[in-house]
Amino acid sequence: MEKDYLKATRPGEVDAPISVFSSPQEQMFPLLREREIARVRAFGKEMRWKAGELMFSMGHPAPGLIVLLEGQVNVIRRDAMGRVHRTFEYRARQFMGEIAQLFDHACLGDGIVVEDAAAIVIQSAALLRLLVMEAELGEKIMRAFILRRVGLIECGSGPVLIGDSADARVIALQDLLRRNSYPYSLIDAREDPDTISLLQRFSATEAELPIVVCPDGSILRAPNESQLAARLGWLPDFDASHIYDVLIVGAGPAGLAAAVYAASEGLSVAMFDSWGPGGQAGTSARIENYLGFPAGISGEALTGRAFMQVQKFGVHISIPTSVKSLCCDCLPLAVELDTGKRVVSHTVVVACGAVYVRPDIDGLERMTGRGVFFGSSPVEAKLCQGLDVVVVGGGNSSGQGVVYLASYARHVHLITREHSLNVHMSQYLIDRIGQLANVTLYTDTEVKSLTDDESGLAQVNCQGPLGDLSFSVRHLFLFTGAEPNTQWLDDCRIETDAKGFVLTGAVAHGGRDEGCQTLETSVSGVFAIGDVRYGSTKRVSAAVGEGAGVVAQIHAVLPGRRLRLKEALEAERRAV
Repeated sequence: MEKDYLKATRPGEVDAPISVFSSPQEQMFPLLREREIARVRAFGKEMRWKAGELMFSMGHPAPGLIVLLEGQVNVIRRDAMGRVHRTFEYRARQFMGEIAQLFDHACLGDGIVVEDAAAIVIQSAALLRLLVMEAELGEKIMRAFILRRVGLIECGSGPVLIGDSADARVIALQDLLRRNSYPYSLIDAREDPDTISLLQRFSATEAELPIVVCPDGSILRAPNESQLAARLGWLPDFDASHIYDVLIVGAGPAGLAAAVYAASEGLSVAMFDSWGPGGQAGTSARIENYLGFPAGISGEALTGRAFMQVQKFGVHISIPTSVKSLCCDCLPLAVELDTGKRVVSHTVVVACGAVYVRPDIDGLERMTGRGVFFGSSPVEAKLCQGLDVVVVGGGNSSGQGVVYLASYARHVHLITREHSLNVHMSQYLIDRIGQLANVTLYTDTEVKSLTDDESGLAQVNCQGPLGDLSFSVRHLFLFTGAEPNTQWLDDCRIETDAKGFVLTGAVAHGGRDEGCQTLETSVSGVFAIGDVRYGSTKRVSAAVGEGAGVVAQIHAVLPGRRLRLKEALEAERRAV
């Protein structure tokens, strides 16, 4: 069993300055200064444990941030199968916890008291206040939380997935966990010789795959994403009587920015997304034209940091959760969730973005998830190791996908209907693709049909300038334009263009300037930002800018909407 011993300095020692060049381990397990511990006391209460007691256990709700004052506690990190990955030893002036502590999520390890211990325990609500009110200390805690979560992901703590790594259901579950930065491990039923004995251990059959062994020891058989999220405690209970200031539908860059700015300014915020934080931007292998990142940054890393900020400021998050409909005639506004619950808010921000267009390709529906993917992620990329793949598209997303997949695949065939990549793709991506020896470009070419066998996709059939063209591949990645994700608005009075993009500002009122906000839709109190908005610039930075800008416009209408509700309630009481 591996141990990391992190020894504290003696009480009363002079605090040494913390170097900006401190090692990742020092940032992951920092020692708090005496004055920092004094500030922490105001947010929690002191508790004591005897040697041999269990301070917290894997799979059960986290007690909160634990600042150890005396004694010794060993934290054992393991997966749901009981396999121990690492053991960490904590002593005085260190704190225990990671991202799970922010929302009372289940612990991903066991805390065993080795020597009689005393500690300050700060519950999640108070911890969120601490992170905001004590900025310098909050930065130290958040950095440690993030690094510890990264470590958990790298060692595979948490739930264990058992199934075929190429199965669409397994890929979907992995995508859910990866997008939400939740650690897990996979036992590939195709390659692991112990799969049969594992199935017997859980009284399961191959027909019930995939199986998920959860941190609390429970077993899920062939679950969907919502069932897994519910079991892991990600879906919060919403108080039907609570009225939010802002309700955001969509957790892409625009929605995340709106949530951060609104919550940091003291507004009550709830956020929903049916897929996961980051939207399409979260699948970008590398964004190199985002301001402030000269070396580039992956979409997953950029939006992952934003998601951490959202959690830090206490936004109520429900992912994956679909919004079925919006009641525009209600006061306050209300949305109905796929769970049947109803959530109300003074304002609503439509930030649900766009989804990839499904082109007219024979066999596409049958092949989706069986070798055909929209966008790319590390999960799908690993399946392409040493194989030929086909990428379809001519924009920046497809260019980023090609560059990313080329580092895994033996050869990448890039197909576009355009005569040249210059029509829709940035020059830096065109130049980079041109330097890749294992990429071949086919212009003026369209995919017409797909052929499959018992394993899934087997052949991609195209038509190009020289006639028919076929590729014997197992993986096809489509980056084929976008259409607005606005079906849930069909029963509402919100004006859209012919393609379904939401109209805002004067355009939403037939060109008449009626004093409405520039990001407000034709329905008062409902705003639209990001890719879903008509006329928006399809760039991550533009989406973030709209997310920040919409909060100022919400502040402008919020007092009036609160007053309208108050007057309506008073009128009801008088009528009774």
